[in-house]
Amino acid sequence: MPDEMNGLRFTNMASWIIQIAAVMLSLLISHSHQKKDTVLYCSACRAIADELSYSISQVDPKKMVNVGSFRLNADGTLKDKKVPLAQSETYLSELVEEVCSRMSDYALYVDPDTQEKRYKRFAPRGNGGTESFPDIKNFQFDGMDSSSALKFACETIVEDLDDDIISLFSRNTKNVAKELCNGVSDYCKDAKHTNEEL
Repeated sequence: MPDEMNGLRFTNMASWIIQIAAVMLSLLISHSHQKKDTVLYCSACRAIADELSYSISQVDPKKMVNVGSFRLNADGTLKDKKVPLAQSETYLSELVEEVCSRMSDYALYVDPDTQEKRYKRFAPRGNGGTESFPDIKNFQFDGMDSSSALKFACETIVEDLDDDIISLFSRNTKNVAKELCNGVSDYCKDAKHTNEEL
């Protein structure tokens, strides 16, 4: 009888501990989701879409790659198809892996009229074009901490959404930034600048 009582107490205590742990875990998850800096994560999401769109635009649209299985069919033919390089999963995966390294080209920008803050690209693209540096007086350069935070946000988004990012670009989705940052995720759901350029 005493062994049965001890077993019952242990079962009740274990159940109580599991319930407390579940409540604590849900609070922790809820709290960590709320602590994300909306400006930082929305800007990082939009920068990912902008950087990938730019990289894809630099690829020759006529360049095709074979995708699919390289197995022979029963009749001896090969079943494969050609897709534009810029829409192949392999190429997009490589771009996604490298995109966060470009976050050092962004800084916090404060709109002079609305005082709204967002991270915006300040460095011109390295394509040798005539693009000039933007007026940097509205940028806040807070050293490595600022670009490190943006890079961390980028890496977090890429880790969470890499399959979705690749899928959107492989389908040649229009307005990827809006679809990715407002539709697939909610990083920019409350942002006022969702339709503006970076």
